[in-house]
Amino acid sequence: MAHRTSQDIRFLNRFEVMQRFYADGGARTRQELAAATGLSFATVANLTAELIDAGVLVESGRLESGGGRPRALLAVNAERGALIGVDVAETSVRTELFDLTLRQLHVMERPLPADGVAPDVVVAAIEAGVDAVLAATGTPRERVLGAGVSVPGLVEREGGVSTYSPYWSWRDVPMRSLLAERLDVPLHLDNPLKASTLAEMWFGGGREVDDLVVVTLRAGVGAGFAIGGTLYRGATNSAGEWGHTCLVLDGRPCRCGSRGCVEAYVGTRGVIETLRAVAPADPLAHLPDDAATLRSLALRAADGDSVATEVIARTGRYLGAAVGSLVNLFNPQVIVLGNQVMEGLGEQLLAATRSALADHALAQPLRAVDLRRSALSHNAVTWGAAAFALEGFLGDRELFGSVSRTRAARSRTK
Repeated sequence: MAHRTSQDIRFLNRFEVMQRFYADGGARTRQELAAATGLSFATVANLTAELIDAGVLVESGRLESGGGRPRALLAVNAERGALIGVDVAETSVRTELFDLTLRQLHVMERPLPADGVAPDVVVAAIEAGVDAVLAATGTPRERVLGAGVSVPGLVEREGGVSTYSPYWSWRDVPMRSLLAERLDVPLHLDNPLKASTLAEMWFGGGREVDDLVVVTLRAGVGAGFAIGGTLYRGATNSAGEWGHTCLVLDGRPCRCGSRGCVEAYVGTRGVIETLRAVAPADPLAHLPDDAATLRSLALRAADGDSVATEVIARTGRYLGAAVGSLVNLFNPQVIVLGNQVMEGLGEQLLAATRSALADHALAQPLRAVDLRRSALSHNAVTWGAAAFALEGFLGDRELFGSVSRTRAARSRTK
């Protein structure tokens, strides 16, 4: 087990306190924070003083306390700085600017070429997106506290290296170094699985549970895990590549080079392959826009169209079988299904998946799990990427170390 220093513990406690503001919304008293986190009032008082000194929290009023002294209400200081979240997907780069409360200030989406996307093309698109959102809001670059960048595939997080991307067959691309040459902001890289999971932990289905699985269903498919309230990364930050586990022996070819992978059946292209198998001549099977195809399928199924109903039913059976393995392996409290496929096919796919799950999960863990759609009101990947940057800022030992030393010096002079 890795040894945790006092600074590590202090960061975890700081994270726990800050998470309450994002999870619950609005202002909080120190007493409420202590009750919600389980930390002592003295610890919360010290942490909040540190965060106030750093400009992260501000006093926003007073709460009457039934005869005692009014209690100070604390809130996140939206003006402390800005955060950037970037979602590099197969066909586009989406860049969003947030204030410190993680309220969206501006968004820019730029398309990527259909084939042969080189790293410098993606880097240029990210640079252009960052420049655009800063210019549109008049935000000086020095006010950016950090940028989180989600790139598909396997990411070596500490070095900021895209070790493998199945979209473009990238291997060992030093993305953070390439971006650092163009962007003068702190950079934090990871992949969509971790970003979506972090977004659910901070803002969605994982706020009140310790054991969570977040299933991402878009061109790429994967699962992110929070175990004991902590994002699980694995030994090499590769945990969650569930989309490349075998669902059907000798089944459909997958872009990873194997056959029968989960992704080949429940990713966007997998759903369209199912449509082609059910009705090869259907015009929907040959549209260039995958998202439009999914939306049209859902509309047709709602009208009772037999082809669309069968495609969603088959996809639900595939997904239920695959999710059943997650229930049996991890025994989570909540499984959240999100991203493009779930957004497109919605409640119909959720119902089909629930029905199939009952045939593939063991009874005891099945009774304990809540299978639900993502309820996030925002793009999970960009929100989660911005949360990477927020975590990086909150973990800045130079900033908070200097704050702590300043407070200690002040206390000696009183």
